[in-house]
Amino acid sequence: MARQSDKIAPSILSADFAKLGEEVDNVLASGAGIVHFDVMDNHYVPNLTIGPLVCEALRKHGVTADIDVHMMVKPVDRIIPDFAKAGATYITFHPEASEHIDRSLQLIRNEGCKSGLVFNPATPLSHLDYVLDKVDMILLMSVNPGFGGQSFIPATMDKLRACRKLIDDSGLDIRLEIDGGVKVDNIAEIKAAGADTFVAGSGIFGFPEEGDANRYNTIVGKMMDELAKV
Repeated sequence: MARQSDKIAPSILSADFAKLGEEVDNVLASGAGIVHFDVMDNHYVPNLTIGPLVCEALRKHGVTADIDVHMMVKPVDRIIPDFAKAGATYITFHPEASEHIDRSLQLIRNEGCKSGLVFNPATPLSHLDYVLDKVDMILLMSVNPGFGGQSFIPATMDKLRACRKLIDDSGLDIRLEIDGGVKVDNIAEIKAAGADTFVAGSGIFGFPEEGDANRYNTIVGKMMDELAKV
């Protein structure tokens, strides 16, 4: 099966929440393809962020792009239907946060969303052994979850290559996403290792103002240019 097309997925955790609708509109207009939600519960990870109401608000605002909900919460099953109803496209969760991984994946699909698993830097890919056919996205964390602005963990490259081979050998239609420390200067190397979906928060929303109407054109454009080289 052909590899998925490259997509930039800005993490709104780093956006200006006082004008979130405008921020999302602008970053999508710059060429980004997926809106990434970092949902944290101050339990599974030591931070508290956003819930389904923010997802619903963006849909009501007029956002039609895919919304990728990364749930760093425990337990996961209770909140899945809420995000599905709010307009999520993808819902991904950490295997450590579910008592029954297969059941949680089926619940996501039964709610009409695409399902995925998220792997922390030290979490083995073996959790995929018996559920790969129920996964639409695999998200590899290249930082430890909980906070934005962290540096990329180099060992993730080997994990990316292993996961890319797993997907290619399966012949299944699965996106391979990377999250954490993705910047202009490393995105090409990350793609070469196997990723096709690139989450960036501070790397996009933290880009300095240059005075143009949409400063995100510059940074997203640079990322897309780097991806085109691979």
